[in-house]
Amino acid sequence: MSGHSKWKNIMHKKEKTDAQRAKIFTKIGKEMAVAIKEGGADPVANSKLAALIAKAKANNVPNDNIDRIIKKASSADSADYEEIVYEGYGPCGVAVIVETTTDNRNRTASDVRHYFDKFGGNLGTTGCVGFMFTEKGVIVIDNEDEDIDEDKLMEDALEAGAADFSSDDGVFEITTEPDDLDAVREALEQKGYKLASADLDKVPNTYVSLTNEDDVKHMTQLLENLEDNDDVIEVYHNWENMPED
Repeated sequence: MSGHSKWKNIMHKKEKTDAQRAKIFTKIGKEMAVAIKEGGADPVANSKLAALIAKAKANNVPNDNIDRIIKKASSADSADYEEIVYEGYGPCGVAVIVETTTDNRNRTASDVRHYFDKFGGNLGTTGCVGFMFTEKGVIVIDNEDEDIDEDKLMEDALEAGAADFSSDDGVFEITTEPDDLDAVREALEQKGYKLASADLDKVPNTYVSLTNEDDVKHMTQLLENLEDNDDVIEVYHNWENMPED
């Protein structure tokens, strides 16, 4: 989520309990179903599906599960999901964007509104906070084995069309323009790099700090409840000093 690096968010998800990992599998399955409905079940021809398969593997989803998800989503009786984005404010005006994939928009809207109301925020209208974020492609490569030459990776990434490159504690984060994400991802994969993730991300243009203990508590609860909801796929926010787990 915003405020954390993409990699920290991935690691946070990897360290979840079995029950929480099952929720992650369910959410990725919904995203795959939408991607397959839009672009077909062949990841070679469907770059969105290919990116989701990479995301599933980064979150330790077994290959058998991935194949089963694709087969189910390709069947005639698969659930009809739609993607809906909600925008609102947490305590002290923290901007929050909630991306959902749902087969019941009334249920999802009711749940999301309830969380905002309960934890000191308010659900806004479409576009009320979206302008505070810039969409970027973010590719993460883990160098845990320390077998990647940083200079060579940076050269390969920039040559493929990346906009920026950073390194932090054995992890490389490559930023692209949204339209360049697939091309850069494919170029790096063809060169043999194993990607931990390759996603579109919403990066805040400005950040909000929370100093009041109640505000911190309520903002934490808002994010936890949103992320725990099966219909919520991703949550972005501009809370700067979010506590580490």
